[in-house]
Amino acid sequence: MASEGIKVISDNRKAYHDYFVEEKLEAGVILTGTEIKSIRNGRVNLKDSYARIENGEVWLYQLHISPYEQGNRFNHDPLRKRKLLLNRSEIIKLVGKVQQQGLTLIPTKIYLKRGLAKIELGVCRGKKNYDKRQDIAERDAKREIERHFRDQGKGY
Repeated sequence: MASEGIKVISDNRKAYHDYFVEEKLEAGVILTGTEIKSIRNGRVNLKDSYARIENGEVWLYQLHISPYEQGNRFNHDPLRKRKLLLNRSEIIKLVGKVQQQGLTLIPTKIYLKRGLAKIELGVCRGKKNYDKRQDIAERDAKREIERHFRDQGKGY
């Protein structure tokens, strides 16, 4: 990945636990100077963030970017809404999908690509509790099988 100029800053693992990610797309994000410096330092949290489409524009809410330590009075508000940069055709396609019942836009990853901050947006459907339990059971079963084969190779 490093050879492609992509450096992953933060993953939203909670999104994969709470949602089925049906589709992913890349979006640029408009940032101030101190925000990009904080992102480069890895001081960003995607946990409770989401995106909305308002007036034909996509906005990102609740993305926490910590204030830059060397920033002065011009430092940014950590939870301000930020505009995402997408093509018009992508926005029109997203409007159609979001209007379906239960679909929402959740950022799954933030990374630097050739020095620019990019957000990976997931078009997601919420999971029910039984779906989460089923995923946990499948993950445990897979882990148990791998453990069995690994131990079998060691002669236990």
